[in-house]
Amino acid sequence: MAEVERDPVTGREMTGHEWNGIKELDTPVPRGVLIFLIVTHVWAIAWWFFAPTWPLGTTYTKGLLEFDQRTTVEARVIEGQHERAWWTTRLATEPYDAIMADEALMQTVRDAGRQLFGDNCAACHGRDGRGRANYPDLTDEDWLWGGNPELIEETMRVGINTAHPESRIGQMPAFGRDAVLERDQVHNVAAYVYSLTNPDYSTPQNIERIEAGKEVFASTCAACHGENAEGSRDVGAPNLTDSYWVYGGSLDTIISSVHGGRQGHMPTWDERLTTAEIRTLAVYVHDLGTRQP
Repeated sequence: MAEVERDPVTGREMTGHEWNGIKELDTPVPRGVLIFLIVTHVWAIAWWFFAPTWPLGTTYTKGLLEFDQRTTVEARVIEGQHERAWWTTRLATEPYDAIMADEALMQTVRDAGRQLFGDNCAACHGRDGRGRANYPDLTDEDWLWGGNPELIEETMRVGINTAHPESRIGQMPAFGRDAVLERDQVHNVAAYVYSLTNPDYSTPQNIERIEAGKEVFASTCAACHGENAEGSRDVGAPNLTDSYWVYGGSLDTIISSVHGGRQGHMPTWDERLTTAEIRTLAVYVHDLGTRQP
């Protein structure tokens, strides 16, 4: 019988394995580790019976404790709705003037509206509401369809250029692409519009093109944008005499807009958001513009 090698320090038997001069002791698993493993396995088996665990086709074992996270979440949602009922009811029913006159309620609007705006509107308009390329700035008080809470609510409810039966419809025709205007006319009217916000462009070299563009504007564009190019909120036509642009106000961009047209899109929110949430956002957006420096 082979003699068992023992560690001279601990006296424990060796396994016979050796790596780079290091010999392995035949050390048993510590008692604490064994107890821990046993307890965790017993607990796991017991939990199979106490909590919902095993799938059974279209259902699952419910567990002796009848614990259900879905039921718990639903109960907490209902509890939260009850806690918010005092202000959601007011926002859903009270006139906007009364809402905006109540500073305590307005603080709630700012807190809740910030979250709602971040979840639903910030992807297009930016978290601060200042917009981005091809999406309007909601803080500049320059509105296509009107910026009081009632009109903002209506725009959110029905959307712009959507399938909603009451949708707001707004479109800039493709005057050049669809051959409504000739190439020179497109460039002339773009030059006229550009000169409205850039008076330095009205030089002797450009004045003839600008005057020709003014005539094209009067016959083609004034029906929507007005004779003075100040826009019309009835049809969502922007003011062309200020410094606020959705698609950009450079001469090249204006030429592109006249040639290819523009058609924005605002989703309808009446099926995704509640009345209280839409009205909260309407007040929040209105307040956002008035609070910007």
